[in-house]
Amino acid sequence: MPTFTAPDGTRLAYRTIGEGAPVVCIPGGPVDSAYLGDLGGLSAHRRLVALDLRGTGRSAIPDDPSSYRCDRLVDDVEALRAHLGLARIDLLGHSGGANLATQYAARYPEHVSTLALIAPGARAVGIEITGQTRRELAQLRRDEPWFPAAIAALEAITEGTGSDWEAIAPFLYGRWDAEAQRHHAASQPSNQEAVACFGSEGAFDPQATRAALAAFEARVLVLAGEFDMNTPPQSATEFAGLFPAAELVVQPGAGHYPWLDDADRFVATTAAFLSRATGRDPR
Repeated sequence: MPTFTAPDGTRLAYRTIGEGAPVVCIPGGPVDSAYLGDLGGLSAHRRLVALDLRGTGRSAIPDDPSSYRCDRLVDDVEALRAHLGLARIDLLGHSGGANLATQYAARYPEHVSTLALIAPGARAVGIEITGQTRRELAQLRRDEPWFPAAIAALEAITEGTGSDWEAIAPFLYGRWDAEAQRHHAASQPSNQEAVACFGSEGAFDPQATRAALAAFEARVLVLAGEFDMNTPPQSATEFAGLFPAAELVVQPGAGHYPWLDDADRFVATTAAFLSRATGRDPR
């Protein structure tokens, strides 16, 4: 697994899958990037370069724990770009990783060719998701056999009387089958210190980030799942509206991991976006 050195000397690792022009992929916060897999087969169209954020996967634990903070991780992405020898990168961020990807785009717009935000977390831009929004979205799944237990757990979490996050996991997938359950188990973070620091005080400056993104000239894809409890379609719509040139796609029947729920549709959408931005044939 290739590695490079961050500005503070921390050794960071990344995975490469596929051939062709690279797409730098940022996982959903402090979690091993292996859960991304090959993004449903996107690696057949582009070379995926998936970064293990510091303290996760094969990347080293830093000497300074405060360097886990999201805004400070921007320097790691910039170091990866320089290591790859690229003047500009196609950048893809999933879930919490979209907070990092947008902060990178805000700070280094000249180094971004395209920006793909997949089921994006939106703390970096200050988009709030209300409990009512989550309840309304949950009702789309009311015919599922797991719904009664999951909605009860969601109500308790929303009201501040419960914390059974495992019980609401089915809401994050378009199909809560054996594959989804295995994926969920394998995608849990192991470095709790990194998780706690990622969004700690000072990590986000939504006003400044929004101002920078309003002047961001590169093409942007915001892709949300129809059923995604973490990034509801209306939140993704608001997110897309922050950019001068953003394409919003809501993938039918998908949750928070759209490449698992319908790989063909996800790959067709994402590969087409990348090819339009670069002039390459996505086949």
